[in-house]
Amino acid sequence: MKRIILKSIVGALLLAIVGGLYYIHLLTPVITGYAAKNLASGVFVAHRTQESMEQTDLNFSFIRFTSNTVDTVNKEVTSRFLWAESKAIYIDGFGCTLVRGFTEEEIRNRPYTRVELPATDPDTVDWPAGDRLADTVPGNVDRQQLNSALDRAFADTTGTQGTFAVAVAYRNQLIAERYRDGFSEQNRFLSWSMAKSITHALAGILVRKGQLDIHQPINLPEWQHDDRSQITLNHLMHMNAGQEWNENYGNLSDVTLMLHKSADMARFSMQKKSVAPPDSLWLYNSGATNIVSLQIRRIIDNDADYYAFPRRELFNPLGMRSAIFETDASGTFVGSSYVYASMRDYVRFGLLYLNKGNWLGNQLLPEGWTDQAMQPAGGSGGRYGSLFWLNRSGDYPDAPADLFMCRGHDGQYIYIIPSMQLVIVRTGFSKKGQFDYNAFVSSILKSIQH
Repeated sequence: MKRIILKSIVGALLLAIVGGLYYIHLLTPVITGYAAKNLASGVFVAHRTQESMEQTDLNFSFIRFTSNTVDTVNKEVTSRFLWAESKAIYIDGFGCTLVRGFTEEEIRNRPYTRVELPATDPDTVDWPAGDRLADTVPGNVDRQQLNSALDRAFADTTGTQGTFAVAVAYRNQLIAERYRDGFSEQNRFLSWSMAKSITHALAGILVRKGQLDIHQPINLPEWQHDDRSQITLNHLMHMNAGQEWNENYGNLSDVTLMLHKSADMARFSMQKKSVAPPDSLWLYNSGATNIVSLQIRRIIDNDADYYAFPRRELFNPLGMRSAIFETDASGTFVGSSYVYASMRDYVRFGLLYLNKGNWLGNQLLPEGWTDQAMQPAGGSGGRYGSLFWLNRSGDYPDAPADLFMCRGHDGQYIYIIPSMQLVIVRTGFSKKGQFDYNAFVSSILKSIQH
């Protein structure tokens, strides 16, 4: 009997070891893919050091155990963990791409179109079109309270951990800007899911041009024989298209496989089955935005024009000189996650939506497009609109109900508060529970004397 029990125990242990090794095997490309892509973009796009990235952004879970090689001559990063290896390469003007499913030559030789930046020196142009700031701020701003709010945001104690930078605009005027040691105006900051809101703007531009109807089924061949045949871009942007999806960043999930292992993120997302009819179930789904991004590419129907589109139609008109939109290995912009921009450029984007899509008298977005962004998604309980998060559910109890926001993983935010004429941008690296965002926003609101 003892021998039988012992054999059972040994067998169970062997199964556990084999199962654990198999899970690690599945996880290793995600681990190395995350490290290679984020380190490459951190060094070659965000202008950070390898040491800074490894001490902060890559210092968690298995990611901290990767061995990373940065090739500054060829502008590429190779990351290794156990038996796995991943490489990310830099494309001038388009950031870094994880090499997956396509050769480096194929990725490098896509018809990337470099659109020239505006010829004017931004230091000679008044804000917000340029960087020449006013000498004074509106008289109803309590500077002492505002400075105290910024001090708390950078205190790096319980509830205030991980801030990289904060910028605040009131009545279209930049009234505050502060950076953690090691960061400055010259850095670009990773958007994570704030990129979804930028994708919303790009879709809006096509709507304005009459090239896109977000309420028509998008008619993918793969979706013709089930509930997915009725999915529209409006459903995808409201995250209630009804597809199955796991957005857990802490394990082997749909979102981690898509971002760190998949060569074609939209194709990966399109293959997800339907679990509910469109407009009946809200489920946050980064893959949905990458399908939107692919549809934008298909509508433009010319890759040279597609690669020029964000800069020509959005970034240059807004004066977002620093903005970089990265692609996956298939060449589609990663609309869910991968924009890099300076703090001031993120403020400019917030101001575009604060001013209902109008930029200095030019209506870049169609009339009513910002209202569409704030239309609550069915099933979200007022927490989500169209590629923007909302405060109608009261998640920020100390902020106005009309607050809406771009929100990215690990603490990236653009808060837009129309009733206060306020835009607040916060970037950083803060894991869940490390930063009190309601207290942060509330402390800045207290500096505006209505």
